[in-house]
Amino acid sequence: MDLAAEPLDHRPWPLPAGPWRWRQRWCDLLFAHWPLPAAALRPLVPPELDVDTFEGTSWVGVVPFRMEGVMRRPLPDLPWISAFPELNLRLYVSHGGKPGVWFLSLDAGNPLAVWVARTFFHLPYLRARLALSAAGTEIHHRSERLAAPLELRFEARYRPTSEPYRAEPGSLEHALTERYCLYARSPRGDLFRAHIHHRPWPLQRAEAEITINELADPYGFALEGPPPLLHFSRRIDVVMWGLERLEQDLPALFGVASVTGLISSEGQETPVRIAFFAHCRA
Repeated sequence: MDLAAEPLDHRPWPLPAGPWRWRQRWCDLLFAHWPLPAAALRPLVPPELDVDTFEGTSWVGVVPFRMEGVMRRPLPDLPWISAFPELNLRLYVSHGGKPGVWFLSLDAGNPLAVWVARTFFHLPYLRARLALSAAGTEIHHRSERLAAPLELRFEARYRPTSEPYRAEPGSLEHALTERYCLYARSPRGDLFRAHIHHRPWPLQRAEAEITINELADPYGFALEGPPPLLHFSRRIDVVMWGLERLEQDLPALFGVASVTGLISSEGQETPVRIAFFAHCRA
């Protein structure tokens, strides 16, 4: 998989320096999106990140799909470890002009994948019992979260209804899907970015019947009614780089306070500002 050797004119910024570290394939994927005010999502996103909007509205995405070929470079695929269903609840954010994804939750049935993602990528993966099956063009996805605090459920049937196409730059569907990084926060409070790369999404129009959707219950908002925006994608190959730590203002990270005063030396007074750490973020 040498995606970096292909045309890169669809990317919003150049590839990061150095070789990619991880590869994976996303299959039978549904993008289900609901609009919500940015103010409702602001408390769920670190203050260093901007909550993205499109024509004044933010969007929440629920994304069921199947992972394949998940492995660190240059190792081969391994049975059980490299393929499993997944379910994401995601928001859209930016930092330093680079739009990306902020995950509220990622459910997966593979305990090793959950541990690796939580430990090395600081992503909120949770254990779940998932099943994904196909009948013709229709995909049936079921998920029941096993991890505390809530055993949440999701169930949907979805299918493509058009031929594949590329989203038009400047469109809403382009803004929600063509994102080439994710953001994560470590338990110590450090903010990270991980770059990804893939070809432009081969999107298809879709229809879906979502019969159970409890994913947003812990976060204080509801995803009510059918999603007004639905897209399907059969498969896309993805490569991923390691985490890079983002610069953060000390006041935002540690709660820095300060005092000002004058220091006298040889008859001259010099103003000074002394900073101290009020507390550390957990």
